[in-house]
This record gives sequence, C-alpha cells and structure tokens, in this order.
Amino acid sequence: MIGHELREFVDHVMDRRVIDDEDVRILQREILHEVVLTRDTIDVLVALDRAVADKSPLFADVLLAFCVDFSVWESRPTGKIDRDKAHWLVTTLSAGDGPTPLAQKIAFEVVREAESCDEALVGFALRKADARIATTPIAQRVVLAS
Repeated sequence: MIGHELREFVDHVMDRRVIDDEDVRILQREILHEVVLTRDTIDVLVALDRAVADKSPLFADVLLAFCVDFSVWESRPTGKIDRDKAHWLVTTLSAGDGPTPLAQKIAFEVVREAESCDEALVGFALRKADARIATTPIAQRVVLAS
C-alpha cells in the first residue's frame, strides 16, 4: 500500500504526463524523505518509468538508487537477492511491454551491488544485456591501402 502523498504525486504526474526536475526534488525531499520504502512503492515508481515518456534524467538516477538501496540493503536478507526478491524484481522490471532501458540498468546494478543473487535475476540481467549488445551496430573494419 502506498501513502497518500505518493498517490497524489502519481496522479499529478499522470495528469501532466511529465516528470520534471522539480517533481523529482519533491519526490526525493518531501514524499519519500525518511519514509521506509516498500515493494509497493518501488512497483509504483517503476510503473511511472514505463508510463511517462517525458522524464527528467534525474528521475532515472533517483529511481535507480531507490531500487538498489531497497532491494540490496534495506530489505531482508540484507545484501542478498534471494529467490523471492529475484522473482519480484524480474516481474516488476519486465511488466507491460517488457523492461525499459532504465529497468534493464536497475537489474544489472542490483546484481552488481548484491553480495549474492538468485540465478533468476542474474539470468534476467545478463539476457537483457546480451540483447542490448546484439542490437548495437558493429563497427566495420576499414583497411586502408598505402
């Protein structure tokens, strides 16, 4: 369950279809400041990433930090991504039309930061990284004759 202030923030953002720098500051300093994060809160923020195309780059930084901190360091077992947490993260990050670029980065950073990680999230993070690499154009080698 999310708090009243976060619900109002989501309504405000969805009405405008924009997350600007000021929205990120409000989210960070007024709404989620000194609030214990929950899976529901993370789910809502990840859903906002999917739903809003016009976002401040600050939103990506804040969401990435919230997700890694909550998943790795705030929820038990600390430092470990067990099967339950891995399943939740894969489900949350891949919902809808699939993971956004930010959701892919979150998965990778959670795996990188955790002391140990269930194979479901490791596989998800690596599979998405492989897909990004496969779609990146390969530079052609040019041989110059002298």
